[in-house]
Amino acid sequence: MPETLRTHSPGDGRLYVERPLATAAEIDRALAAARRAQRLWRSVPVGERVALIRRFVDAFESKADAIAEEISRQMGRPVKYSPGEVRGLAERARYMAGIAEEELADLRIEPKDGFTRFIRHEPLGTVFVLAPWNYPYLTAVNAIVPALLAGNAVILKHSHQTPLCAERFAEAFAAAGLPDGVFQYLHLGHADAERIIAGDAVDFVAFTGSVPGGHAVVRAAAGRFIGTGLELGGKDPAYVRPDADLTHAVENLVDGAFFNSGQSCCGIERIYVHGAVYDRFVEAYAALTRQYRLGDPLDPATTLGPMVRAAAADFVRGQIAEALRGGARALIDEAAFPASRPGTPYLAPQVLVGVDHGMRVMTEESFGPVVGIMKVASDEEAVQLMNDSRYGLTAAIWTSDEEAAIAIGDKVETGTWFMNRCDYLDPALAWTGVKDSGRGCTLSRLGFAALTRPKSFHLRVTT
Repeated sequence: MPETLRTHSPGDGRLYVERPLATAAEIDRALAAARRAQRLWRSVPVGERVALIRRFVDAFESKADAIAEEISRQMGRPVKYSPGEVRGLAERARYMAGIAEEELADLRIEPKDGFTRFIRHEPLGTVFVLAPWNYPYLTAVNAIVPALLAGNAVILKHSHQTPLCAERFAEAFAAAGLPDGVFQYLHLGHADAERIIAGDAVDFVAFTGSVPGGHAVVRAAAGRFIGTGLELGGKDPAYVRPDADLTHAVENLVDGAFFNSGQSCCGIERIYVHGAVYDRFVEAYAALTRQYRLGDPLDPATTLGPMVRAAAADFVRGQIAEALRGGARALIDEAAFPASRPGTPYLAPQVLVGVDHGMRVMTEESFGPVVGIMKVASDEEAVQLMNDSRYGLTAAIWTSDEEAAIAIGDKVETGTWFMNRCDYLDPALAWTGVKDSGRGCTLSRLGFAALTRPKSFHLRVTT
């Protein structure tokens, strides 16, 4: 009997999805089919690939309501917010389709008498995408759509928490008319995923997940000369200057910390506030946080859903308890959120002050609804604290001075630097990280580079 994948809904703990894991024979057939299909797909003109991706988006959006509810049932996001992920996938896919013909066109070199010279963007072959549960479509589309536009085949392994997302991708691609074998999904265990990476049937690995998971991918690929794109999360900071619009900063930063129950790789996990506005900011921040309603993700009134599993919530509880023992002060009374109970995925939002970088809650990724706020005396102190991290995915500043924002941003070790916003991915900009947040780049005009190889044509013309 094959092993089985079982997905329990965080909302009520019930078994929601059950699927057999792929057998060795099924894996081999899928890899061989991808190789065959890619040989034909690469010869399809880019304009036709673009048209197909646009049809894929249309097909995906036509099922938006059902897809949104499935997201909430699989990973616990409140149903009032889940439709945003469908819109986000459409935005990113359409943007990449819109620039594909120009970016994948041959790169012409300056004229040279007697020669024709150009560089062609060759697809790599088969791209293996490993996607997480927290933003199950947005993390996956970053690699899937550019890979297909570039002429690659794709095999998707999705998280065991969100297996229906892989199936929805396949359904929409089939409706769009994508040839068989060009996109496939496999429900896999970790060992089989590592064997695929270590084998010779895939040509690039796009992984989004934890730092230990990233190390496992690198180890599996160590014996091969293939590329790996790694997006490994963060401990993203924000800095509020004295010239910031405080109302706007509070609204943005509460949402940036607690949306998706804090389960966002680019969510705000630590905030540094200039002393001149610290007290006012903290008071307003805590007051707005208290307005969340924690409950059943399928209830339209819920604004904060459960975390993905009880163990994840208990991990965050442990960070909070440790900080309190170390002298931190909690501003949110957990009793005001009756659904919050130890041993369950339901966890009240928490705002901590009196924190420092000797506490795990300020240095170790929480991936949950908690944020620490520290007072700083200067831009220089804020920069030092923002850089005091093993992560570097995004960082943000709230200020009315754009020149100051750019100057400070030049000093911050991060992949994306925001001013007066956070926790958003613009498909026109490179999505990338530094340090333990990973390596590589997706989306933007740079996003095709890792999914293609340059091939030079050097033609001497004779008469």
